[in-house]
Amino acid sequence: MPKYLVRASYTTEGTKGLLAEGGSGRKEAVEQVLRSCGGTLDWMYFAMGEDDLYLVLDMPDEVAMVATSMAVRATGAVQSTAVPLLSVADIDAAARKLVEFRPPGA
Repeated sequence: MPKYLVRASYTTEGTKGLLAEGGSGRKEAVEQVLRSCGGTLDWMYFAMGEDDLYLVLDMPDEVAMVATSMAVRATGAVQSTAVPLLSVADIDAAARKLVEFRPPGA
């Protein structure tokens, strides 16, 4: 399954919810929304700084990832970005792939 690194920041309303539920409550909510789209949570860490939360997710495909992201962001409680992660095997396969390219001016 494709993996994604998600960086998230709570809005004021999201922070109020975090204060009410605590970290455990939010982790349960994350696991539930991921399950609903066929995904799982690898890990989740809260942080101090520009981002409030870092997660690594396994999702069945890009459509499931986008659906999950849209549903969560539509609440207005969270702003997030998702970065597709590549395995060592993915990079090895890419390095072996023949690519024809002519640089500008060549």
